[in-house]
Amino acid sequence: MNPKQITNIDEVIAVLADIILKSEQTSDPAGYFAALYQKVTIKVKEGIAAGSFDDGPRMEQLDVAFAKRYIDAYFSFKKGEPVMLSWQKAFDFSTHYQPIVLQHLLLGINAHINLDLGVAAKEISKGRNIADLENDFNRINEILSSLIHEVEEDLSKVWPTLKLILKLAGKVDDFMVDFSMKQARNGAWKFANQLSASPDDQILSLIEVRDQKVTAKASIVSNPGMIATIVLFIIRVMERGSVTDKIRKLT
Repeated sequence: MNPKQITNIDEVIAVLADIILKSEQTSDPAGYFAALYQKVTIKVKEGIAAGSFDDGPRMEQLDVAFAKRYIDAYFSFKKGEPVMLSWQKAFDFSTHYQPIVLQHLLLGINAHINLDLGVAAKEISKGRNIADLENDFNRINEILSSLIHEVEEDLSKVWPTLKLILKLAGKVDDFMVDFSMKQARNGAWKFANQLSASPDDQILSLIEVRDQKVTAKASIVSNPGMIATIVLFIIRVMERGSVTDKIRKLT
């Protein structure tokens, strides 16, 4: 289907499935984040069905608005069209095979949580009190956090000693701490409130400033320092399987 016409969570899941399939067929590392994000979306759908959110229909609106920012960025990048700087950084990284799976995932998480989530929350709260969204906003982040633990297990299948190496390499572990979901959630919520309280004619400039800050933060992952880079290279050499194999392990 046309990604521009997405209106519900099932359509989000279907488009993500298409991205994953295309990535598997072309050995595109961009499929790593798409695979993780599909898991998140399915969990949100299950939560809505189970009544886990204060407002299920509103949560679906948030999920769709949130997902469309990633999906629109993905297809724009593939067409050679301009995208936000933080997504440009993540997608440029996805054209390289040398970074480890975790680096690819963290750059996608950086752009999507630290930039997109606040924008999406502001969009669906227009004409409403954004404070009413906070509980469900936190719940969607709890889902993301729980899946990070699942991803760690999936990555351990790619290379079983990954966790040990990350713990032994202090500087490598630093960027995982900096990208903690709690920090990302708090920053995204603060940004959403800032946008909500600002006049419409200031929104684009605020998003651009935020995008620049989020892009700068990405350097923690893409250029973590000499020692960390050496350790990451060792991890990359010993990762098991092809790009397609790794995408499938994450789905």
